[in-house]
Amino acid sequence: MTSATNLKDLEDSLKELPNELNQNLTMMLDLGSKSKELMTGIDKMADNYMLNFKKNSAEENKKNMENIQQKFDAAKELSDDKVQLSIQTYELVDKHIRILDSEIAKFEAQMKLNAEIRDTVINATRNLQQQRGIKSRSAPFSVSTVADRPKPINSVANVVNRSSHTDTGVVNLADADMPIDPNEPKFCLCNQVSFGEMIGCDDPDCVIEWFHFACVNLTTKPKGKWICPKCTKDKKKK
Repeated sequence: MTSATNLKDLEDSLKELPNELNQNLTMMLDLGSKSKELMTGIDKMADNYMLNFKKNSAEENKKNMENIQQKFDAAKELSDDKVQLSIQTYELVDKHIRILDSEIAKFEAQMKLNAEIRDTVINATRNLQQQRGIKSRSAPFSVSTVADRPKPINSVANVVNRSSHTDTGVVNLADADMPIDPNEPKFCLCNQVSFGEMIGCDDPDCVIEWFHFACVNLTTKPKGKWICPKCTKDKKKK
């Protein structure tokens, strides 16, 4: 709220800045013009003073010199006013520049903080997903269910009972009404998240590792070691 207020105040002050600068510059031009006019008159008076110095009386020369001095003092005062106005104009612009620099620094710091917070949240979420998606190959049994495994975020446990089964043996979750986290690890031939009963391939080189019963045409845990269809096919090729 404070930052927004500061920016609003800055915006309002910047709106008036062109008018203030225009007024100051106009006044500076006017002072410069008057000072120049006085100096031109002083030059003429000085020339006339020198030209008629011998002809005029001491009283006249004194009076003329006083007039020249008065004109010179007036011109100096105008010049001093112009210099002072120039300083004020510079300080006016410098003040806004310093305020802008400060706001930019605050904005950059906030953006950096937001980026750090975002990265921290992303990394924490990623680590959590990885931890929840780990499936140990050293388990003393091949079958795993949602009940005895860490449940992934937005798990669709037991949704297999509400899903359809294609001719290829791949489970179709299109009809599932429970949302699936897009970041949850995918398994099986169907490349979908874990749900229902799953079986682990006993081939240590298996890249998929875990399979839904329905996708590999199983209804119960087979006896002994079980090798998935993909690994079986790959071994036959060799």
